Amino acid sequence: MRGSPAPLRSCFCRFDNGGLQRGAVDPFVPARSEKPSPAPSSQASQLPRNGGRRPQEGRAVLGERGDSGFTLKILWNTPFLALFIEYSQSKQWKGSEDRTPKKRFSEVQNERREQAQRTVLIHCPDKINEKKFLKFLSQHGPINSHFFYESFGLYAAVEFCQKESVTSLQNITRTPSLGPEAAIPFKSRYLNLKLRNSLNQTSELSSIQCSNQSSPSSKKLYQLLCCAESVDDQLNTLLREFQLTEENTRLRYLTCSLIEDVAAAYFPDCAVRPFGSSVNSFGKLGCDLDMFLDLDEIGKFTAQKTSGNFLMEFQVKNVPSERVATQKILSVIGECLDQFGPGCVGVQRILNARCPLVRFSHQASGFQCDLTTNNRIALKSSELLYMYGALDSRVRALVFSVRCWARAHSLTSSIPGAWITNFSLTMMVIFFLQRRSPPILPTLDYLKTLADAEDKCIIEGHNCTFVGDLNRIKPSRNTETLELLLKEFFEYFGNFAFNKNSINIRQGREQNKPESSPLHIQNPFETSLNVSKNVRKYEPCLRSYGKLTNRTVVKQHSFDSGDVILFHDFKSGPNQRRVVI
Repeated sequence: MRGSPAPLRSCFCRFDNGGLQRGAVDPFVPARSEKPSPAPSSQASQLPRNGGRRPQEGRAVLGERGDSGFTLKILWNTPFLALFIEYSQSKQWKGSEDRTPKKRFSEVQNERREQAQRTVLIHCPDKINEKKFLKFLSQHGPINSHFFYESFGLYAAVEFCQKESVTSLQNITRTPSLGPEAAIPFKSRYLNLKLRNSLNQTSELSSIQCSNQSSPSSKKLYQLLCCAESVDDQLNTLLREFQLTEENTRLRYLTCSLIEDVAAAYFPDCAVRPFGSSVNSFGKLGCDLDMFLDLDEIGKFTAQKTSGNFLMEFQVKNVPSERVATQKILSVIGECLDQFGPGCVGVQRILNARCPLVRFSHQASGFQCDLTTNNRIALKSSELLYMYGALDSRVRALVFSVRCWARAHSLTSSIPGAWITNFSLTMMVIFFLQRRSPPILPTLDYLKTLADAEDKCIIEGHNCTFVGDLNRIKPSRNTETLELLLKEFFEYFGNFAFNKNSINIRQGREQNKPESSPLHIQNPFETSLNVSKNVRKYEPCLRSYGKLTNRTVVKQHSFDSGDVILFHDFKSGPNQRRVVI
């Protein structure tokens, strides 16, 4: 930020079982000798109280005009956290100076998959000599990288430089003797390490530095946001703290690779590929792992010419439909994971769902997993989101911030139900960024015009074609800051006619709703589908924000009859403006 920050008088607040209390020093912030200044606004002198789990009226507005321009603070309520976000005059976003060629989504996928195939997952004792452990493993070949993490014990993910090293390690690994119980022999890359004569090695053992696999605590997040110098810094902090780490991403691909080893016993040459939030660059630490069993490469006809008039085909069993085939395949894989898959617990075969799946917990990685089959359109959607996230650094920061806000106000939930999903919120942000002037993101139709023959993709009759080379897309000339974009996002959808218009990122413009659902967001590839069809008209979590104090003038709009307050904006004089989210 240029220049000195505008002076601002503020108060400390605490959110506890009794609600927000002005004048109380927050326990997360180190004590300071000076006393907090009085609240700058009479409207903030009495903060609403809320003892419930979902904050409905717990909003306060603090702000005034400083010497260097208008400054205000936004109070962001969650059940355990009250955040003051300093909001200052907008500066131009300078963009990224990184000119490094960007990789295609398919290139990243293939590199990650190959990396996972060279990796083993080892359950270790709680304390271990890391140097000797790595020296032991390096007997089988050079190690490229490794990291430790905790999930029902201590684990190490060790990546070798060659696949042959994995085979060498497996060849000296034995099946454990379990005494009166019997072990089901299964040769996988999920191993268990035991120490010989551990009592004699106590002095050599040491604690291991573990990689973090979880989101930051409220205390840490509060401290980080308070230290940020601007709104842009705060939104980027949210992104940095919640996004998937390199280690977490590698662990997701490794988990898919381990499941692929199980499936390959039935379907050689198959692939288990992650999709959704694990790969589209919008994943949050702790999110589920969606994967699909890709059988398209099995028996795929090669380009090699065969001599003569002969053509060979595999003998197969026939079933009435593709859905029945999917159900049978997933039933067998689910049974195999349940009976023989190391670390796979709580296996559920949900075969009568619209999209049949196998749901299970992978105990070693700590991931909740959903396995489907031949879900290539979902992978194509992941590629599209990956591209949008890579085109402009503001995209992911804005998406993470809007999602965080929605979760804090109970508009989204980790439990499936009739509320808006993170995917729908992401589509709304993308649509909003397409509507800026000049646009920050291109429409899907424009990306289609840049595609070449290599990019052509038709899946189940749906045209999923768009350019795959990120370097062929010109960067946006838009220089708006994240600070301004966050405000304008709520302003835009605060005035959006949800009752009659649909959101369409393919064309980047509003269109008439083809159905009467409260919220309509067109699926970018299966255009007849509404990705937000699950949102119900009278869902309580969407209506719960209609209660506000009489002092507040609110721009309030709704998904049909279900009230949704996305943005509150009111003025009290020419020199004062206050915004609450």
